[in-house]
Amino acid sequence: MRRLAVLALCLLAPPASAQDRSGDLARAAGDLLEAASIQLEDADSARDRVRALTQTVQAYEAGLSAMRSGLRRAAIREAQLRAQLESRDEEISQLLAVLQTIKPEETPTAFLHPDGPAGTARAGMLLAELTPTLNQRAESLRTDLSDVEGLRRLQEQAAAQLQLGLSEVQSARAALNQAMANRTDLPQRFTQDPVRTAILIESSETLEAFSSGLTETTTDDAGWTPPDFEDQIGALPVPVRGLILRHAGEADAAGVVRPGLLLATRPGALVTSPTAATLRYVGPLLDFGSVTILEPRPGTLFVLAGMGVSYGEAGQIIASGTPLGLMSGLPAETDGDALSTRGEGGGAERSETLYIEVRQDNTPLDPQTWFSFEQDG
Repeated sequence: MRRLAVLALCLLAPPASAQDRSGDLARAAGDLLEAASIQLEDADSARDRVRALTQTVQAYEAGLSAMRSGLRRAAIREAQLRAQLESRDEEISQLLAVLQTIKPEETPTAFLHPDGPAGTARAGMLLAELTPTLNQRAESLRTDLSDVEGLRRLQEQAAAQLQLGLSEVQSARAALNQAMANRTDLPQRFTQDPVRTAILIESSETLEAFSSGLTETTTDDAGWTPPDFEDQIGALPVPVRGLILRHAGEADAAGVVRPGLLLATRPGALVTSPTAATLRYVGPLLDFGSVTILEPRPGTLFVLAGMGVSYGEAGQIIASGTPLGLMSGLPAETDGDALSTRGEGGGAERSETLYIEVRQDNTPLDPQTWFSFEQDG
């Protein structure tokens, strides 16, 4: 009888609530992806197609990130509910085993409690209350089971929407590539001398040496009065959605220390200019791969290295939010890793890296004092 009482007390414990924000997050993400799809259709007729496509790609990236987060939370919640259901199944099995030991044909004396009439009365009251308790518990189990099934359906629907979003964002990126290739409306501040640039690249062994000689590679510099962005320093938008992989001054696996930071990004992520600036250099450089150097004001340089596709050419003046390129590793439409939500919080699926360095009068500064790194990629 004591075992029966313990099991009854376990069943009386209130179940964990099955309500969470997983479904709301996934549905909100779906709305973002639907809005992005509409933007993609409207971009073809937009007056400024580059701007429209840029906003479309960014909307897709935000929606896909939110969808992965919602799917991940839904999967975690489903696993929790399944574990709870399995645990309760064991409790109920144990309780039924005890009840089966009580045979209806046995005489009332079989129910006499060793503690006498008072114990027998207490046991009888417990048994009388056990049936409604079991019914209540069964209803709770049915609710949780319904939540599990609902979360599973939600994940299946969201996964299909995620697949469609991945396909459409690739279309948007391809359209953006074409629009940037056809663009001819950017003002030109100066013309880069290819011979001087080649000599500078060949003679420079460090980024510092290359940066210091940049001004000597231009001709017909018309000058430019950049907008004042002093009050934005510390809150400038990050050029790409991502997570900080290595901070400024931290050594990498080979022991190399660089003054910039490294962002882990998703394949194909869009990189944009954080502010209005002049493109000082676009092309391969040293061991940095593809490099874009922005000059938002005289003496200040933003160095971005690691893009798979780069837009623009040296001497052009660009506005804030102008596309600078795409990260490498564009996923195939059927790539299982692109649909995976594994490791979302830790950046395991962010296989590409963008190096960001800030130089003021050719002195490196910590990029974290210039940009707002609040977004999670």
